[in-house]
Amino acid sequence: MTKIETSHGAGGKIMQRLLEEVIIPSFSRRHAGDIGLDEMDDGATLKADGKELVVCTDAHTIQPLFFPGGDIGKLTACGTINDVAVMGARPIAMTNTIIVEEGFEIATLKTILESLNEVIDPLGVAMIAGDTKVMPRGTIDQLVMSTSGIGVVYGNHAVTDSGAQPGDLVIATGPVGDHGTTLLAHREGLEFDTNLTSDVAALWLPIRDCLDIGGVHSMKDPTRGGTAVALNEIASKSHVEMEIDERSLPIRPGVKSLCGILGLDPLHMSCEGTVVMSVAPSKADELLEALAKHSSTAQATIVGRVLEGKGRVVMKTGIGGKKIIQVPYGEPVPRVC
Repeated sequence: MTKIETSHGAGGKIMQRLLEEVIIPSFSRRHAGDIGLDEMDDGATLKADGKELVVCTDAHTIQPLFFPGGDIGKLTACGTINDVAVMGARPIAMTNTIIVEEGFEIATLKTILESLNEVIDPLGVAMIAGDTKVMPRGTIDQLVMSTSGIGVVYGNHAVTDSGAQPGDLVIATGPVGDHGTTLLAHREGLEFDTNLTSDVAALWLPIRDCLDIGGVHSMKDPTRGGTAVALNEIASKSHVEMEIDERSLPIRPGVKSLCGILGLDPLHMSCEGTVVMSVAPSKADELLEALAKHSSTAQATIVGRVLEGKGRVVMKTGIGGKKIIQVPYGEPVPRVC
């Protein structure tokens, strides 16, 4: 391909190729700490005054801006908080760049920013800098927000995608595919007897409790590309095989029904309030008890295990067979985050 397509931003193989072949090699200096651009983790690490910091950056675009369970402001806040948290860091600050279309209602912008603040303020996270750009009407789809998150590593070291170990158990902290399925149904006007709602939530507090217990070897939030991409990234970077039990996967009936009708895989649908983690088996029960104390992670459950292997994800199906969980090549569903 010679031109950028929407699938280049979808989290699949075509996006990975763009990163590995074009974007990352363009920079000669790619580390300022132990984790940098080459690792393609959720963020990078820096050292300052004896403390290890985690820094992440992300852009947020969604259609529609308001959806069941939240809006782009809440999505922006939770996405940034979670990217810092899954690397084992306490979020302390954010920056936010707003790119807004001419004619956008100021009252709507204020509502969105208030939603963002309602997430970060109780966590003690400060909005320390930002920028605002206004684009001519028709040159941008209403509103895009780009944030950076800054956190302090909570324990002795950051948690990385490459930390999964054979013998670990795999925990999903909540249902799979809620956000992507909800957005798709809401945007396309699809109506079902069940009320689909995005799972968008900031997960620092339950993650902090897990870090206090210990035994968390890797974590990933399954945003673009869904749970399939998150698990494959951990398996590939850790050089292990992850075996997932289909019967243990927490998938809401509404998500399963809509995906079945449309021929979609819930594992490819994005989550914005769920984390997958590999943990020491000796700590698993204690970690599940800690997660159960928080409403956003009350349905946490063990969904599989980590085996010796060469970087793949295998699912034990409900009928006793096995299948490989692939990373989608491009964009399996219309863009929802």
